Amino acid sequence: MEMQHEQLAHYFLQGDDQGAIEFIKTMLETYPRAYLYGDIITPAMYYVGELWERNEISVADEHLATTICDFVLSKLDAESGHVSRKQQKNFKAMLFGVEEEQHYIGLKMVADTFKEHGWRVRYLGPALPMEHSFTQIEKYRPDVIGISAALPYRLKTIKMVLERFAELDWNPLIMIGGRLAKEYDLKEFESDQVMVVKDLGDLKRWFNEGREETINETS
Repeated sequence: MEMQHEQLAHYFLQGDDQGAIEFIKTMLETYPRAYLYGDIITPAMYYVGELWERNEISVADEHLATTICDFVLSKLDAESGHVSRKQQKNFKAMLFGVEEEQHYIGLKMVADTFKEHGWRVRYLGPALPMEHSFTQIEKYRPDVIGISAALPYRLKTIKMVLERFAELDWNPLIMIGGRLAKEYDLKEFESDQVMVVKDLGDLKRWFNEGREETINETS
C-alpha cells in the first residue's frame, strides 16, 4: 500500500500543484501542521531524492517536484493564520542556507514554524554568500540564526560561519539544520550557543520546552 508521503511525492512529480494542495488541506483536517511538515512533506521530498539517486526519475523531474513543493508551501504560508504584528513576540530569527547550498525546502518549513510561534522571521533563502549573511545579521541582530546544509562537504563552510558567529556581541543561539544535521554526527559543533536540529521534531521540542524564553537571559 502506498504511503501518504509517497502519494504526495507523486503529486509533486506530476506537476499537479492543485492536487497536492487539496491532498495537504485534507491532511490538515486530521493532523497538525507540524506533523504534516515533519512526517509527510519532508519524507515526500526525501523519497523524490531517493528516486533520483536510483535513476528512476530525471533531474528535471526532481526540479519539478521541488518547484511544486515550494509553491505549495508558499500557498500554505499565505493562507495560514499567523499571529498579527501586534501579537508578535520580540524574538527574531534569521534563516538561510550556507554559501553554495541550494536546498531550501526544509528552511521554508522551519521559517513557517517560527512564524506559527509568533516570531519575527527573516528567511533569506539558499546559497547566501558569507559576507552578505553577516551584513544582514548585524543589521537585524536576530535572537536565533538558523543555517542549513545538506551535503558533508559543507562542513568546512559551517566551521567558518560558526567562527564568525562567535564574534557577535549579543550571543545569538545558532541552529544547524538540514539533511547534513539529520544524517551525520555534528556533536562537535554543539555548545551553549550552538544547537544541532536534526528535524522539525527537534525544533518543536525546543519550543515546547520553553527554551525560547531563556534567550533574553543569555543575550
